[in-house]
Amino acid sequence: MVENSLIFICIVIAVALIFDFINGFHDAANSIATVVSTRVLRPQTAVLFAAFFNFVAFFVFGSHVANMIGKGVVDPAVVDSVIVMAALFGAIAWDIITWYYGIPSSSSHALIGGLSGAVIAKAGVHALQSSGLIKIAVSIILSPVLGFVLAYIFMTIVAIFSVRSTLTTLNSRFRKLQLVSASLYSLGHGGNDAQKTMGIITVLLFSTGMLKGEFHVPLWVALACYIAMALGTLSGGWRIVRTMGMKITKLQPVGGFCAETGGAITLFLATALGIPVSTTHTITGSIMGVGAVTKFSAVRWGVAEKIVWAWILTVPASAFISILCWWILHFIVKSIQ
Repeated sequence: MVENSLIFICIVIAVALIFDFINGFHDAANSIATVVSTRVLRPQTAVLFAAFFNFVAFFVFGSHVANMIGKGVVDPAVVDSVIVMAALFGAIAWDIITWYYGIPSSSSHALIGGLSGAVIAKAGVHALQSSGLIKIAVSIILSPVLGFVLAYIFMTIVAIFSVRSTLTTLNSRFRKLQLVSASLYSLGHGGNDAQKTMGIITVLLFSTGMLKGEFHVPLWVALACYIAMALGTLSGGWRIVRTMGMKITKLQPVGGFCAETGGAITLFLATALGIPVSTTHTITGSIMGVGAVTKFSAVRWGVAEKIVWAWILTVPASAFISILCWWILHFIVKSIQ
C-alpha cells in the first residue's frame, strides 16, 4: 500500500515539520509583538529571544497536548498517512492565506480543522471524538477571555499601586520586567504549539504500526518539532507583528508586561491540562484587556472584529481545504496502486 510505505510516511513527517516551521513563522508575533511594539527589544533580538524560549519549553512541559491531538480529536484507528497529509495541506494553506493578509489566525485550530475534515472525508463524522472537540471548542472562547480578564486585572492593579508615578517612571520600571513576561510567554507558546505537531506525527506512527506499545511521543519526534518551531520563529512573520503589536491598541512597556503575563498564565494552565489552545487568541485577548483598562475606545474594535471573524472561519475553512486535498490525494494513491 502506497499510503503505508516507509517513503510516503517519511514524506508526510517532513511535511509535518514544515507545518511546524510555518507555525513558528506564522505565530512569531505571539511571542514578540508586544516586546517589539513597546521597543523593549529590537525585532532581530526579540526573534532570537523568542526562538530560544520556544525550544527551552522542551525541557519544561510534558506531552499532554500531544496526547490530546493524537488520541482526543479523531479515532486513531482510521488515521493513515493520506489523512495526515491532507490535514497538513489544509492547515498550511490556511496559514499562508491568513499570513499574506496579516490576519493572526490560529495555526492550532487550522491543524485541528484540517485533521477533522480529512477524517470526515474518509470515515464520516462518527470518527470524530466529540469530547475532545468540545474541550477545544470551549477553549476557543475561554482562552482569549481568560487572557483578557487576567491582563485587565494586572493592568488595574498596577494602575492602583502606581497612581503617584509618572508614565515615564512606570515604563522605565517595566522595561526590565517585560523581559521576564516575554520569556514566560514564549515558553508557554513553544510548550503548547510544538506539541500539536508532535501529536499528529505520533498518531501517524501509531496508526501505521511504526510505533510499538502504548501511545507515547518518541524523543526524536519531540526534539524535531521543537527545533522546527524555533527555526520558524527565527524567520519572523512581520506582517502579523504589525497587527498584533500596533493595530489593536497602543502599548507601553507596562501594558506589554500585563498582556504577556496574562497570556503566559493562560498558556501554562492550558498546557498542564492538555488543552491545545490558540496562542494567537490568547495574546490577542490579553492585548485587548490592557487597552480596555484605559478606556474601551483605546481598543481598535474594527481590527479586533476582523480577527474574530478569522477565528470563526479557521476550523471550517481548513477542514474544507483538507477535504478537497484528501479526495485529490486519495485519487492519486489509488491511481498509482
